[in-house]
Amino acid sequence: MKLITRNTDYALRAICYIAKENKIVTAPELVKVLGVPRPFMRKILQRLSKEKILESHKGQAGGFKLNLLPKKISIIQIMHIFQGQTGLDGCFLKKDICPNRGKCILRKKIRVIENNALTQLRQINIAVLIKG
Repeated sequence: MKLITRNTDYALRAICYIAKENKIVTAPELVKVLGVPRPFMRKILQRLSKEKILESHKGQAGGFKLNLLPKKISIIQIMHIFQGQTGLDGCFLKKDICPNRGKCILRKKIRVIENNALTQLRQINIAVLIKG
């Protein structure tokens, strides 16, 4: 089970870099500094702009900057953008949703773990990440 996908990881790294620089940053700069393949970075930046996390500036001095304060951008928010709803909803024992889902003892235990993990993730924002 992978908690954070490649795209979410790339997005978080890009957002943290932009937040640290506190200026307009170009896509080629992000590709170079972060070592992320150009096609992935372009798609990620476009998506973050569309979701109003980043502000896009066109032209010769163009690039991207944060549209929100770093403390207003949570990891869970970025995970939702690139991964959809996060959760451990599927049964570990079957590919299909189990018909015993409502009565499953394992499911109840997993729900507690899931709620704890999501609570922790909601508390981590970009400001926390860039402080180290």
